Amino acid sequence: MDGSSQFSDRFGFRPPDAVITIREDAPEVVRDGVVMLGYACGLGPGAMRDAVCEVLLKRPDQNNWSAGNVETEVSYLIDGAAWYRVYDIAERLYRAVGEGDHTDTRRPEFERRLNLLFQEHGVGWQMKAGIIVARGSEPFELATGDAAQIMRRAGTPTAANELHEALKDISRRPAADLTGTIQHAMAALECVAREVDGSTDTLGKIIGRLSFPPPLDTALHKLWGFASEQGRHIQEGREPRFEEAELVVTVASAVSVYLLRAAGKAT
Repeated sequence: MDGSSQFSDRFGFRPPDAVITIREDAPEVVRDGVVMLGYACGLGPGAMRDAVCEVLLKRPDQNNWSAGNVETEVSYLIDGAAWYRVYDIAERLYRAVGEGDHTDTRRPEFERRLNLLFQEHGVGWQMKAGIIVARGSEPFELATGDAAQIMRRAGTPTAANELHEALKDISRRPAADLTGTIQHAMAALECVAREVDGSTDTLGKIIGRLSFPPPLDTALHKLWGFASEQGRHIQEGREPRFEEAELVVTVASAVSVYLLRAAGKAT
């Protein structure tokens, strides 16, 4: 048994994931958690200050030299940072905790505990391999988790790249590119549909020739129309909402995987 593990980790106790309510914000619980994780994963006050100052492009206060004063300075800098800089700092601390770590355990532990913090407090972000990306609903995570990999294995790398761009756009800080998200997600689905159909038609024309039982074909036509309006012909004053973009990515990913598997191009 690992004597350094916590009681809750050893016995698998954890609260259920909170409903996502935090996206364009870094409340106090997140700021505190990022700082404390840096210390918990081996960074001293000086290293913490160096990392934070590097992200914020601030010069360390040379009048602060004692550990206590430096810790206070770090807290002051974190508290005053723009919300999206807090997530930049988390990425920088991830890199910092791994420097000189010959056990290769500190970065995974930092990431694991940070993601638990996000899940427990309804934060719509997550860290993957040291990079903060958008965290969506459970259906979103399930639909997009392996979709790009399945697309590549099925011989549709362009579709995989489009889905990758959609996920990048929805994860942009400080503001997600929701229009770009919708455009790229539907482009991914269109690439897959063309591969399955063996044509270069638009998705709107291909839908009727695909293996969708009614009324799913009608629903897909409506999704195509919505995406065309929001992603290509957006109206003044009608920006898509995050939840709408998330829904389009979720459905496009799931439908793409379904089509590839139905055509025998993916397992």
